[in-house]
Amino acid sequence: MPHQDQELFDLTITQALDGLAARRFSAREYAQTLIGRCENQKSLNALVSHDWTKLLDAADAVDASGKAGQNLGGIPLCLKDNINTGILPTGAATGALANHVAKAPAAVAKALFDAGALLGASGNMHELAFGISSNNGVTGAVHNPWNPAMIPGGSSGGVAAAVAAQMMPGGIGTDTGASVRLPASLCGLVGFRPTVGRYSGDGIVPISHTRDTAGPITRSVTDARLLDKVMAGRTSKTGAASLSGIRLGVPRGYFFDTLDPAVAANAEASLKALADAGVILIEADVPDVGVLNAAVSFPVVLYEFMQDLPRYLSDNALNLTMQDILDGIGSPDVKGLVASQLGSDAMPETVYRKAMDEDRPKLQAAYANYFKTHDVDAIIFPTAPLPARPIGDDETVELNGERVPTFPTFIRNTDPGSNAAIPGISLPSGLSPDGLPLGMELDGPALSDDRLLAIAAAIETVFAFDAKPTSL
Repeated sequence: MPHQDQELFDLTITQALDGLAARRFSAREYAQTLIGRCENQKSLNALVSHDWTKLLDAADAVDASGKAGQNLGGIPLCLKDNINTGILPTGAATGALANHVAKAPAAVAKALFDAGALLGASGNMHELAFGISSNNGVTGAVHNPWNPAMIPGGSSGGVAAAVAAQMMPGGIGTDTGASVRLPASLCGLVGFRPTVGRYSGDGIVPISHTRDTAGPITRSVTDARLLDKVMAGRTSKTGAASLSGIRLGVPRGYFFDTLDPAVAANAEASLKALADAGVILIEADVPDVGVLNAAVSFPVVLYEFMQDLPRYLSDNALNLTMQDILDGIGSPDVKGLVASQLGSDAMPETVYRKAMDEDRPKLQAAYANYFKTHDVDAIIFPTAPLPARPIGDDETVELNGERVPTFPTFIRNTDPGSNAAIPGISLPSGLSPDGLPLGMELDGPALSDDRLLAIAAAIETVFAFDAKPTSL
């Protein structure tokens, strides 16, 4: 019946687990409903590969085992196309890897599968994870469910679009500088980037081992905590956070500069709501954060990419050179970037070493000193300076009447925490006047993941975001 289908694909992971455990529906019925939803929303181009027969067989196995609703038993998830599953291809949405099926799942995927989760589908993405639009020259553009003319963000845009469009109840992306938190923000979702090293990076097509991490994209903080617990392999001993005890830093210099009017208004409304709820806001800037971040960001990413991707190819017995990878790239922005690193513009090791040995420790110290000096649990700021922009605005986007570079503008606020290797979570906090989601991010000290997730759960109740895409 239509109303039952609506109820099933509308469920969060936690709600679906309750229904499965209570035997209100079977894992097969749940999977069938989601498959129907995926087929109905094909035009979003959120998924790059799937095998519905295997998914239904896996659901039947969960039903037969009696473990539906236990741990993650019977929950289909969308995994980004750069995460080995051992079931579907790990294509990283690029030509040279299109038919690569890994022999075994990535460590994070294995943890989820061992907990009973099912592989729902592989999520489309910005090619090789090198961008924020998910406008892919090989697999096609991913469309934002809130307005299909707009980007969903990236690079984990397919996972975010699939979760926002209720094709899957949750998913796993990867984040190097923005790629979980930004699409979560632009699609009205929760996106969590943990402290680097909390989850294993084994079996994930890499950009930078210093910066890369997997991360959950969900419709609630409760769901993000559930997936985090499984991938981290640990149970949090952190209790609920009281709003009245939370101290948040508000770093207006840099993070609040040059915001789209809708983002600025939402940020102020969000801060006022938190203050009214008893959260203590400390207005203080992170000294020199922009300059420190710029010294680390591209030197680390570009140098490590040229070391880390060949290692992945070798580890996965792929007889491919970096030239083969370049030849298979269909997105002009990614092709230009990779070509530059194969030529005379390659990032010098000396610049990389300086970034790692001198600049990155300074950035990390700036954050550590900030949290300690101001005695704050986290900092809060707009996840992105602007809402989603039209597909095709790959080089420049409009911000306050000017054309500005797309990539650095969208990642401006998410990138510094990435380079400092601290945890961050984007929460949906409102809609722009034209109905596009807006997000606020919380970044916490290194290794404060459990506390940050508890704080996010409390703040989520204040933001109380419950809107859904109207275009579906």
